[in-house]
Amino acid sequence: MATITLTVDGSEHTIDADAAMPLLYALRDDLGLNNPRFGCGLAQCGACTVLIDGQPIRSCVTPVGAAQGAITTLQGLATDGEPHPVQQAFIDEQAAFCGYCINGWILYAVELLERNDNPSDAELRQAFAGLKCRCGAHSAILRAVKRAAGDIRSRRA
Repeated sequence: MATITLTVDGSEHTIDADAAMPLLYALRDDLGLNNPRFGCGLAQCGACTVLIDGQPIRSCVTPVGAAQGAITTLQGLATDGEPHPVQQAFIDEQAAFCGYCINGWILYAVELLERNDNPSDAELRQAFAGLKCRCGAHSAILRAVKRAAGDIRSRRA
């Protein structure tokens, strides 16, 4: 066991854990977060996605001991109780059918729109290539990301 300090959604947490344990287990079991979610356990679906220093990672295969940097979960995107523009666009477009996979889609969209606030359809497909949605909400998800991109561009103007 090791004493590990994690910065999650702006708060520092110290846990005693095996450094090889998946970060997902620390977030859910030790910190009591409802997101991210366990999906496949093989980094193939994206339900476990979090951002570390702004980069999406699959927490189901990332050892907690290797999770260095600021961790942002879906919950941590909100500012002063207001949803992030990507979260708001997903709400407005009703892009989540069941919502189980939503961590991956929203967090990958946040990262994409931080570096490119006007992505092409090809860039969207490439950014989301490793994500799975069993409900088939892909069209609504793409509409939401495009809507968020427009909102983000208008805020920057």
